[in-house]
Amino acid sequence: MNPQTSQRALYDAASQGLRALAADDRCRKAFTAPGSLLQHLLSPSARRYVVAADREEFLACLAALRAKGYRSTVEFVGEENSDPAQIERVVQEYLSLLAYEPAPEQVGFDLSNVGLAVSRDLALRNTARIVEAAADRGCEVILSMERFPTVDEVLGVYRELAAEYDTVGITLQAHLHRTEHDLAAVAQPGRKVRLVKGAFQEPPDVAVGRGPALDERYLRFARELVERGVRLSLATQDPAVLAAAESSGLLARVTEIEMLHGVQPQLLRRYQDAGHTCRIYATYGENWWLHLLHRLAEHPPMVLTALADLADGTERVVGADY
Repeated sequence: MNPQTSQRALYDAASQGLRALAADDRCRKAFTAPGSLLQHLLSPSARRYVVAADREEFLACLAALRAKGYRSTVEFVGEENSDPAQIERVVQEYLSLLAYEPAPEQVGFDLSNVGLAVSRDLALRNTARIVEAAADRGCEVILSMERFPTVDEVLGVYRELAAEYDTVGITLQAHLHRTEHDLAAVAQPGRKVRLVKGAFQEPPDVAVGRGPALDERYLRFARELVERGVRLSLATQDPAVLAAAESSGLLARVTEIEMLHGVQPQLLRRYQDAGHTCRIYATYGENWWLHLLHRLAEHPPMVLTALADLADGTERVVGADY
C-alpha cells in the first residue's frame, strides 16, 4: 500500500469513527445532561463552526457577515429531537427569529428538529408554520436532508409545501444512489435546490463513499440541475470540486456557492473576491454535538485544529477570516 492510499484509508476510518461517535446515544445523553461537562469542555472547538449560543449575539454576528457582502442561511442548530416541549421551543425560536428586523433572507433546518422524530404530520404542521411566517417576511426556507430512512418523508413534506409556497427549497445528497431519481422529481425551473455530498454514514448499497466517484457524481448532478433551470446552491467546501466546476464553466451557471460557517472561510472569500455570489450557512444555539462531529468527520485532520482550539483562550471574532 502506497503512503497516499494509506493516509486516505486512515482518514476514511477516522471519519467513520467520528460519525459513529456523533450517533452514539450515550454521548448525546451526556452532552444534553444539565451542567454537561462534555458540552463545557468542547465549546471552544464548537465556536469555530457555531456562530453564537443565543439569538441576540448571533444576529449581531450575522450583521457583520452581511456587511462583508455574504448571503446567509440561518439555522437554530439541532436535529433528531423527540421531546415535544423542545420541538415547540425550536419552532418558537424560528418564529421569533423571523420577526426580527431585518429578517433573515433564508432559514434552514432538519425536519427531525421540528417533529419528524415524533411523526410526519407534526413535522409538516410545524414546518408549515415556519414557512408561512417566512413567506410573510420575504424569507426563503431550505429544508435539509437527513438519514436515508427519512428521505421519503422529507421529500413528501417538501412537495406538499412547495405546491403552496414558491419560497421553499430542498437539499439533495449526491452520495445517495436514489438521488438520481429524486433529482428528476424535484428539479423544477426556478425552484431552489441545495446540493451537498452528504454528511451521514450510509451502507454501500445505499450510498457511495467519499472519493473521486462521489466528486464526479456531485458535479454531474450539479450540471443536470442547472440545465433543468433550478436555482442551484453549490454547497461544498471541497477545493478540488470547486476548481473542477470553475474550469468547466459550471460555476458561472450556479446561483451561489455555499459553505458552512468556519470550515473554509479563506476559500469562500477568494470566490467572493472573484465575483461569485457566496452564502454562509450559519448556525447558533447550544445543541451542537452532531454539528461539530459531522464537521470534523468531513475532514478528520481538523480534529487537530479542534484540540488546538481547546488550548487557545483567545476570543473568536466572527467574520475575521472572511
